[in-house]
Amino acid sequence: MATPTLTKHTLPGAFGDLLIDVRTASRTASGPAVVILHGFKGFKDFAMFPAFAERLARAGFTAVSFNTSGSGVDDAGNFTLPDRFGHNTASAEIDDLLAVVAALDAGRLQVATPTSVGVVGHSRGGGTAILGAVRNPRIAALVTWAAISSFDRWDPAVRAAWREDGEVPILNSRTGQSLSLYTDLLDDIERNARGPLDVEARAMELRIPWLIVHGTGDESVPFTEAETLARAHSRARLLPVEGASHCFGAVHPFRGPTPALEQVFDESLGWFSRHLP
Repeated sequence: MATPTLTKHTLPGAFGDLLIDVRTASRTASGPAVVILHGFKGFKDFAMFPAFAERLARAGFTAVSFNTSGSGVDDAGNFTLPDRFGHNTASAEIDDLLAVVAALDAGRLQVATPTSVGVVGHSRGGGTAILGAVRNPRIAALVTWAAISSFDRWDPAVRAAWREDGEVPILNSRTGQSLSLYTDLLDDIERNARGPLDVEARAMELRIPWLIVHGTGDESVPFTEAETLARAHSRARLLPVEGASHCFGAVHPFRGPTPALEQVFDESLGWFSRHLP
């Protein structure tokens, strides 16, 4: 297999440019592609994502990773666009994902139209990936890492204060920054939590192979949420990663895979190899 190359692209997104990385060993031969979706406060170059993208590309996939337009993060991995982060919504992230899949399919990312498309999403990106897969039949296989089972994650007291103040502070523990989250997300959830953003209900509609990977020691998204998702989809396989944290031991800057992350990489790659022609 040839050594993969990396190209960078931009597309219009809900709140501005989508920053996209494409890794592939061939830009002319058509083969399967996998889109990698980060989570809340995440970005395409966070911790384990570039390493997994590189591994996918070396295995013959086209790997597409991107910053959602509301991530607030620039191409250097810095939170320099806080207003986009503040106004971001779950619905916008789904639209961004679908825009990337459409561009990939249309040959607008300097690679041949893929034979099939898979998506892997982490944390909130896992919830987004589920909802995107329901909406776009072009997505033929799904892997979620530490995925949320609901976008509605705030108790009534926090929601009331959020409404009163017009924003809620979000601490980025990695950088120490305090980021403002405006009521756009809250509005989106309250309008759509029992419809388009109902992750558990929409998961019941999936008809594609789905691997649910979750650490039993996840400190951010409880393992019970993985069990909820697994019950919602008859074709899902639940893979508990014993004792693993939310990022399976990975840190940023990345210091290499832990044994738990190696297991996640192996199982995810195997899943896509089996289910993406």
